[in-house]
Amino acid sequence: MDPAVRIGMLTGPARSQRDELQRMFTYIDPSVRTRLLEQGKLTRINAAGEVIDATSADIPAEPALEILGPIPLPIALTDEPLTAQWYVFVRRTELARVDGLAAELRQQGGQHLFASLTSSMAVNSLLVIGDPDPSSEPLVRVHSNCLTGDVFGSRRCDCGPQLAAAVRQMQQDPAGGYLVYMAGHEGRGIGLWAKAATYLLQDAGENTYQANRTLGLPDDSRDFSDAAAILKWRLGDSPFRLLTNNPKKLEDLAGHGLVNVRRVKHLAGVDEWNRRYLKAKQGWGHAISEEDLG
Repeated sequence: MDPAVRIGMLTGPARSQRDELQRMFTYIDPSVRTRLLEQGKLTRINAAGEVIDATSADIPAEPALEILGPIPLPIALTDEPLTAQWYVFVRRTELARVDGLAAELRQQGGQHLFASLTSSMAVNSLLVIGDPDPSSEPLVRVHSNCLTGDVFGSRRCDCGPQLAAAVRQMQQDPAGGYLVYMAGHEGRGIGLWAKAATYLLQDAGENTYQANRTLGLPDDSRDFSDAAAILKWRLGDSPFRLLTNNPKKLEDLAGHGLVNVRRVKHLAGVDEWNRRYLKAKQGWGHAISEEDLG
């Protein structure tokens, strides 16, 4: 009997498992894709930020991002109520690989393989805060994800305070802002496992950059090309203010054509736990002064 027919005849717990499998795949179901396109909730852009045809499920010849949204997202990083507009974006090539994995799961009834789907895509986010006006130089923060800082509230770095401070500034600024959250940038691009290893090396006396080198890894291996495409999609060539202390972000975004950018110092959460970490960043070229380190 055809596996799809057999699954359709299931009852009880087996039916629940079938329903869960179907829920897994709704985002790639052709009918759902068509509905999202009709609703304007699924967009495809190229590396230049230009909207291109998204009706085909095939991989386009040029690099492309698939974007879902906007999705209203009430968030609690500010004192005043705030609902941002959330978009998620992923490279089309990565989404296509997941399509293949999903087909394998369907054949095997392999609910236990679901982790294979989620581990194959770096799904990044854009939060639109307020009503950004491209003519008024809105604020932008390109934030690299940090599980320990953003989620656990670790004070070994300044990531969590920087994230919250950026959202607050955008909420309070008349020009609004865009928060680009890069999910694949953990540990400046080395991943969570390697980042944990660098923490142990730091506890033995190395700084954050020395620890990367000890592991044979680059000081900073982050790729900002997707962030650049998203900003071009929203802003085109309009100027914006970038919340960062890091010259590499400015250089990388400029390398992708975003040159009308004004840097705004972005310091938050400095304390005795992360001062050594920030001192290393200062030595690497970040715009952090001795007064900032207090």
